[in-house]
Amino acid sequence: MTIRFRNRTEAGKLLEKKLTAYANHKDGMVVALPRGGVPVAFEVAKALNLPLDICIVRKLGVPGHKELAMGAIASGGVRVLNYDVVSWLNISSQTIDEVAAKELRELERRDRVYRGNRPLLNVRDRTVILIDDGIATASTIKAAITILKEQEPKSIVVAVPVAPPPVCKDLAEIVDQVVCLSMPEAFYAIGLWYDNFAQTTDNEVRQLLEKSALDRTPA
Repeated sequence: MTIRFRNRTEAGKLLEKKLTAYANHKDGMVVALPRGGVPVAFEVAKALNLPLDICIVRKLGVPGHKELAMGAIASGGVRVLNYDVVSWLNISSQTIDEVAAKELRELERRDRVYRGNRPLLNVRDRTVILIDDGIATASTIKAAITILKEQEPKSIVVAVPVAPPPVCKDLAEIVDQVVCLSMPEAFYAIGLWYDNFAQTTDNEVRQLLEKSALDRTPA
């Protein structure tokens, strides 16, 4: 089944309809991958009346082809490599380290900007619904899953609007559940499945996190 989405807000509203079993879950929480995953996750968290938090991960783009992921990094020194891409393009360890160092600086900047005075992400014994606006190679979301598992959550549900079938199958082996609205065989890029895929800004991320915290009704 393939679906096109008007924007990330519509994608979130459609996604939450597949997650109603988690509404008002006493230990449930929604965790978004900034920046694009936040508008999607905001709608899910609002509809399910769950707290919203973020897990900041940075894609390691191939030099000269930044949209092609050779891996990803997350807080705490987590690094996940896409060995198929690294081998195919014969990318050196030095190149990977240089890109990772640059992305680490951006990761730390975003953490300061988005989190502010909010406490650090804590998912121990929680049912985590991990959301992005789509998945292409899975390097980024696998880095997020790695860091979440270190905190020993009760379970992890990956929920996304769009991803290729092989990626969903792969993720289903490492998390408790995968929910995906659209799984096109000919995938190419996440943005092709949205009418409006404009970049989410830092300010939008901050505003949505603040609004989610203010609007939520305690379960």
